[in-house]
Amino acid sequence: MPTWSGIRNKLENDYLCPALRGHIQYFATSYSKSADHEGRAAIRMDGVQVLQSNYYTYFENVWTKFHHLRSTTLKDCGSAKEAINQAHAFALEQGAFDQKVFYEAFGIFDNQSIEKSLVSENPLVRIFALLDRRLGKRRLLALEESMEQELDWVRAFYVIRMQAEGLMEKE
Repeated sequence: MPTWSGIRNKLENDYLCPALRGHIQYFATSYSKSADHEGRAAIRMDGVQVLQSNYYTYFENVWTKFHHLRSTTLKDCGSAKEAINQAHAFALEQGAFDQKVFYEAFGIFDNQSIEKSLVSENPLVRIFALLDRRLGKRRLLALEESMEQELDWVRAFYVIRMQAEGLMEKE
């Protein structure tokens, strides 16, 4: 697995569109004194955190959803794996993730085409793709309709990119 500084360098220098260079910063850390070195991750725009989450928020969302699924729809023992997978997906859709999920999303993004990243099931991968230099203005404009069904916190990065490219007025 690459180092965090290598991941951040790729995201901020190799992949980030020129209009956002110097404005978008990626942040991830793990705390050595917490159990299992858990931590948090964030994406900042001009020093203001646009998206942030941490292990404890993520874990709480996963565990709550898991117990809800196990007590209602997925009661049998064989469905525990399905319930935990659904709970992880639910937490990510709610914008809850930890630094490990952030690293995994980068690994997926770094090893597939921009086309696949734009339609990925993982919202973090879609964010990385929206901020990617390989996504041109025409294709960015073509995404407008699909952004109406997108998660609010992913759509925020679409708006940031559109404003940075001069395709949308700043509010």
